[in-house]
Amino acid sequence: MPTETTRLPASFNRLAWSNLAAQSAEQIALAAAPLVAVLALGAGEGETGLLQTALTLPFLLLAIPAGVLADRMSRKRLMVAAEAVRAAALFGILALVHTGLLSWSLLALLGFIAACGTVAYSVAAPSLVPALVPQALLGAANSRIELARTLAFMGGPAVGGALVGWTGGSAAFAAATGLSILAVMLLIGLREPARAAIQRRRPMQDIAEGASFVARHALLRPVLITQFIFNTAFFVIMAVFVPYAVRHLGLDASGIGLVLSLYGTGMVIGALLAPAILRRLPFGTVIAIGPVVGLSASVVLAATIWMPTPLLAALSLFLLGVGPILWVISTTTLRQAVTPQGLLGRVSSFSVLAQGSRPLGAALGALVGSLWGAEACLLVAVGGFGLQALVILASPAVRLARQPEMPSDQPDQAAPVLTAAVVARNDRT
Repeated sequence: MPTETTRLPASFNRLAWSNLAAQSAEQIALAAAPLVAVLALGAGEGETGLLQTALTLPFLLLAIPAGVLADRMSRKRLMVAAEAVRAAALFGILALVHTGLLSWSLLALLGFIAACGTVAYSVAAPSLVPALVPQALLGAANSRIELARTLAFMGGPAVGGALVGWTGGSAAFAAATGLSILAVMLLIGLREPARAAIQRRRPMQDIAEGASFVARHALLRPVLITQFIFNTAFFVIMAVFVPYAVRHLGLDASGIGLVLSLYGTGMVIGALLAPAILRRLPFGTVIAIGPVVGLSASVVLAATIWMPTPLLAALSLFLLGVGPILWVISTTTLRQAVTPQGLLGRVSSFSVLAQGSRPLGAALGALVGSLWGAEACLLVAVGGFGLQALVILASPAVRLARQPEMPSDQPDQAAPVLTAAVVARNDRT
């Protein structure tokens, strides 16, 4: 696979660079927003939890409509429009910070609008990848996409934290705005292959078709459930991490950004190792790694309640990056391999919809944090990570020997592929 990645087409490479710029813009803004809320606007656990809810609510509200659009129109045009919306919202925050007119409510509102652009971009991008590369290179392409994303996760929080510490927020949101504009420019130059004419139907019919495919698919259903629980537990932590790190671990803005950047460092290492791991381990084993490592990471972070050292927090964030990135790469490849092209936007939207559990997790974190403190949130998160590990370990997805293949564009042919893949794993064992 490493030799094959060099043959990825130029159109895909442009998508990967755009993804890097867009993800960097998002991560800098996501790091800066709670820091500005806490350090400049005096927000506490409850308010930062509600801010995280606003920043993640569009994943719950808009993922499915974005999936319908991705299957009906040019995915490139959808991504360009979505990223332009995000750039405009980030520029609005920058203007308010510069003029001193920013309030917690305006930060939440414009953050919500920016996240709406993020949702549409996130749905369309994985749907576009199979149109740009052959199926044999899906794993390599997804590794490249996730490597770009992980570089953003590694550098974005550190840059955002440092810029907020130095300037109070203006430079952070200026950098995010510029990167978002760059992402738009890269997308404009991308050549999207022509698609077959699409039959126009009522939106609810399209949504029902995508939902039925995911719900009936023996592989995609447990993956979706696991992803939903993982995101809920993860954002229980994220809702209170900044005030917890300031008040319990003694970190300043730059220190918090550095610790959060280890999440991205772990993702980079995981993405770099992914091609070799996918070659050497059964496909289902790679799928299982992320949820199991996520559980371990939550236990390590909870240990800081009794041993309040930033080193444990850093290790936890690193583990949350290195393990789950293998999950993202393997399950994205699985989804693209078993889903007909005409359904891929809607099926991908359910994966993004699972990120809609983030506002639920953030709201739960805000509630628990307000009533019992951030320490209680960390313990609640351990329970959630334990549940998601149990769900995936009990599913047939972890018994796959290799990446499944769809013999045709018919949704009902997924079952024979599942049987063949699982049998191949059983034969090997």
